[in-house]
Amino acid sequence: MSMPSLATLLLLTGFTCSAADNCEVCEGFLHRLYGSLTSAHRELSPALVEEELLQACAVAQGKEARLCYYLGASSDAATRVTASVSQPLAYHVPVEKICQRLSSRDTQICQLRYEPQLKDLSSNGLKKLRVVELRNILASWGEECRGCLEKHEFVSLIQEKAPLHAHSAEL
Repeated sequence: MSMPSLATLLLLTGFTCSAADNCEVCEGFLHRLYGSLTSAHRELSPALVEEELLQACAVAQGKEARLCYYLGASSDAATRVTASVSQPLAYHVPVEKICQRLSSRDTQICQLRYEPQLKDLSSNGLKKLRVVELRNILASWGEECRGCLEKHEFVSLIQEKAPLHAHSAEL
């Protein structure tokens, strides 16, 4: 094999591997769904998987709710492609492969990312974050920093409100 073709092959292989690693929310959600299905039921049918998918999506929040919207499993979704999830899951197709197929239909599915978990509430840890990230932390707590202009004001408000919201964040 010639050197340019080998380099091209390695580049394409690396590209497909990195593309598969990008479906964080899809893979996480479907892994949990598949795990609960296989532990509760001996045999899976597409109808059973679809029913469980709709139930899981009814209580999903955040990025997982957005994924459910893209799949058509939420009540406000415009399209319905739940069969492209329920049938492969019923036949035990790997979740990574399902997400890869879904991504070829709708690229937004693999662009979903979980929000990073807040672990370091110290002043130095919060100062490393950008203002947008600090605003997102406050928004996830249902708080707003009115009149905040400087980064240190966001940091001090987060440290002030953190004890009230410690149960909602993984510390």
